Amino acid sequence: MGTASGTPDCDRGISGPSSPAKSPCLEQLHTAPNPVLLYVRLSLFVGRPACYAQEAPGEHKGHEYSRVSNPTRTALEDNLADLEGAEHGIAFSSGVAGIDAIVKSLRPSDHIVATDDLYGGTYRLLREVFEPLNIETSFVDMSDPDAVTAAFTDATTLLWVETPTNPLMRLVDIEALSERAHAHDVTVAVDNTFATPYLQQPLSLGADLALHSATKYLGGHSDLILGAVCTDSDEWAEKLRFQVKSTGASPGPMDCFLTLRGTKTLHLRMEQHCSNARRLAQMLNAHETVGHVRYPGLPSHPGHALAQKQMSDYGGMISFELADDDMDKALTILDEVNVFTLAESLGGVESLIEHPASMTHASIPAEERQKIGLTDSLIRLSVGVESFDDLRDDLNHALAQV
Repeated sequence: MGTASGTPDCDRGISGPSSPAKSPCLEQLHTAPNPVLLYVRLSLFVGRPACYAQEAPGEHKGHEYSRVSNPTRTALEDNLADLEGAEHGIAFSSGVAGIDAIVKSLRPSDHIVATDDLYGGTYRLLREVFEPLNIETSFVDMSDPDAVTAAFTDATTLLWVETPTNPLMRLVDIEALSERAHAHDVTVAVDNTFATPYLQQPLSLGADLALHSATKYLGGHSDLILGAVCTDSDEWAEKLRFQVKSTGASPGPMDCFLTLRGTKTLHLRMEQHCSNARRLAQMLNAHETVGHVRYPGLPSHPGHALAQKQMSDYGGMISFELADDDMDKALTILDEVNVFTLAESLGGVESLIEHPASMTHASIPAEERQKIGLTDSLIRLSVGVESFDDLRDDLNHALAQV
């Protein structure tokens, strides 16, 4: 990240946005539940109670049944709400469960406008689960605000945003689109998984809902499955808690505890993720075998100025294509790396590499992938916190094989 005045770090070669006036994660070190207390009171915070003793019939002491709530989850929800600067945090069994709960709160004949470049699981959920239930989605390029406005109909009730997008790393202007959506009485939901609350806070930019796959950066160690939605809306919080209670998409206390633990080091990890990614993006951008490098921190990225405006750094995700767009060569690179691990997830301390066309985005039809620019040679990197030299050498070795 740049200095507080916005001056770039000279040894990084890519100018960084201004640092936030106050880091929400720094505040977490003082406001989140004491981890010692969590360990000492193991049976309470990471315990296994399915139900809780009541004072009298219908008079519980704060929790009655763990599908509805439990102390660990409540502590996590308060923690995540603080991170996002929100009034409410609602935890789910996964990020997809959070998306599912949002869309289930709509009604048949409602219409969604979503970005055309998004996580394959979101695409599958909207197309294959909700369209048969008469909740239709239009997928548009959200880098063009006019295209978004043109897609609104009288039935549109939800605008679904990813920024940066997965896997093409496009940027979407949250503030501009929120203004347009609200003018049409449309709720704005932002998948903030890639950026995390440390780099971007959608609610402060006008969004109504901020979703996270906490499995990724918030947990940070690839050892849990959990999702969350944060909001300032009492109405939406009530709707989402009703979905948790009624459909059972509730996380277990251990996953909640692990996520709480992960938020303690979120600020430290994100600094290293971002630092490594900035330098690797520069390296890849100068490599003769590599074609298009997609990273918001590169001045050549079409969303670079927007990233400086709405993010405090550029994140740890990179995608790139080979100069000749050869899929076999792309697969060779995946086979030749040793430090990077071939896996579908992201946001953990370890660096991961994957091939979206055959892995995370295989559920999107090939013609749709090609239409939005998701080529067969596209490779996605989740840059971890290892030594930069090790990561650089690993990629250079793999690229040399093609």
